[in-house]
Amino acid sequence: MARTKEATLEWLKSISGELATTTLKRLDELLPWYRSMPASRRSSVGLVAQAGITSFVSWYKNPKSQPWVAADVFGVAPRELLRSISLQETLQLIRVVVQVVEDRVVQEDESLREAVLLYSREIAFSAADVYARAAEARGLWDARLEALVVDSILSGEHEEELASRIAALGWRAGGSVAALIGVATEPVDQDGLRRIARKNSADVLIGVHGNRLIVVIGRIEHETPNEAELPSFMKIAESLDSYFGTGPMVLGPEVASVAEANRSAKAALAGFAVVKTWQKAARPINAEDLLAERSLAGDMLAKQTLVENIYRPLSQNSPELLETLSAYLDTGRSLESTARELFVHPNTVRYRLKRISEIIGWDATGSREAFVLQVAMVLGAMSETEIRKRK
Repeated sequence: MARTKEATLEWLKSISGELATTTLKRLDELLPWYRSMPASRRSSVGLVAQAGITSFVSWYKNPKSQPWVAADVFGVAPRELLRSISLQETLQLIRVVVQVVEDRVVQEDESLREAVLLYSREIAFSAADVYARAAEARGLWDARLEALVVDSILSGEHEEELASRIAALGWRAGGSVAALIGVATEPVDQDGLRRIARKNSADVLIGVHGNRLIVVIGRIEHETPNEAELPSFMKIAESLDSYFGTGPMVLGPEVASVAEANRSAKAALAGFAVVKTWQKAARPINAEDLLAERSLAGDMLAKQTLVENIYRPLSQNSPELLETLSAYLDTGRSLESTARELFVHPNTVRYRLKRISEIIGWDATGSREAFVLQVAMVLGAMSETEIRKRK
C-alpha cells in the first residue's frame, strides 16, 4: 500500500539523520579532496551535505516554493568554503548526496525516484548559478581594483601599496614594463587584449580614462628561457593595434619594473598630448621620438632628457663638435656654408657630423632629427645660462 504524502514526509524526516551520517561516510570513501581537508573545512562540507538533505525534504513538501535554493544550502558554511572548493568538487559533493538519498529513499519507495531526479537537476543548476554569481562579483571587484592600480600608476601616488594591489590581481609579469596609450574603442575588448599579450609572454593592466585607453605592459621573462627571444615592447604594441580606436598610439619608455611604471606612463601621456603636431608620426610611436614636441609643450622630463642625452655629451666631448652642430643647423644643414663659417674643409664638417652621430646616436643630416637636435641645442644653451647665473 502506497504511503500518503504526509506519511512520506514524516518518514523522510525520520531518516534524515541516518542519511547525513551515511553521506559523510561516503564522502570520506569516494572523494580524496574531502579526506585531505583540515577538520574545520570537512565540518563545513558536512554542514552543506546535511543542508542538502534537509532541503530535499522541504522541496518534496512543496516543489513550487524554493526554500532550498543553493544559496541557502551553502549559506550554512563559511564564505571561505566557496573559495576553497571548485565548482567541479561541489558537483561531486552534490552527486554523492543525491546518490545516498536515491539508494536509501528510492529503494524504500519507488514513487520518489522522479522527485529525486528533479531535485538533483535543480540543485546542480542552482549550484552552478552560485558559482557564476561569485565569479561575476570577483570579476567586478578585479575590474575596480585594476582601474585603481592604473590610476595609481598614472598619478604616481600610493607607490608603497602598488605591489600588494597588483599581486591581488594575479599580475604575473616580474620583468620590465612600458605604458601604451591610445584612443579607446567602445566597448574595449579587454579579453582580446589580454589574449594577445599572453601570446607575447606579457601581462597587461588595462584602464580607460575618458576616450583614452591605457595599457601597462609587463614582460613575463621566466616563460622564455632565452631573454633575447622576448618580443620588444614596440612589437607587442603593434600586435595590440587593432584593439585601439582610430588615432595615435604612444608607447612610453621601458622601465625596470612595475614600481617605476609611472615614469613610462607620464612620458606616454606627454607624447599622446602632442603627437598630432607631427603629421607623419608612426602608429604606434615611441614617446622618446616626440622629445622635441614634448619639450616645447613644457614637459620637464623631455627637456632634461634632450639636454642630458644630446647637449651635455657633445659639450663634454669636444667644443668643436658642439660648435659644428650649431653652425650646421643654423646654416640650414649646408656643408659648404658650415665649412665657410668655421674656416674648415667640408670634409672636416662631414667627419665631425659622423662623430656627433656616433656619440649621441642622432643624425643631423636628416630633417626630423635635425629638428630634435635644434631644440636640444636651444635647451642646452638655456641650461648653461641658468648654471652661470647661479654661480
